[in-house]
Amino acid sequence: MSAGTVADWLGAVALVAGALLSLAAGIGVLRFPDVLDRMHAATKPQVLGVLLLLLGLALRLRSPADLGMIALVGVFQLATAPVAAQMIGRAAYRSGRVDRSLLDTDELAEERR
Repeated sequence: MSAGTVADWLGAVALVAGALLSLAAGIGVLRFPDVLDRMHAATKPQVLGVLLLLLGLALRLRSPADLGMIALVGVFQLATAPVAAQMIGRAAYRSGRVDRSLLDTDELAEERR
């Protein structure tokens, strides 16, 4: 087998794995009971799924212009997902949609007083 064929197969595996992780994230957002669980499903497996999809695309496309754009998308995904999760979690906490009995440590409790 040539190196291009191996890269194509690895790219296909990464694409399928990324699609499955993104699907699992979407199902988690729909099925999980509370905001914190949904936030977890929307960030962790979804980001890994997108990064695997980007890896699969990079292995399949292999042109410098495409690789640069794929790298930018990956960097922006890694930069924005944690910030969005932080903002969603904080907004949910402040609006009272978080069950405080599920929290191990409530660092914002002093702020609410």
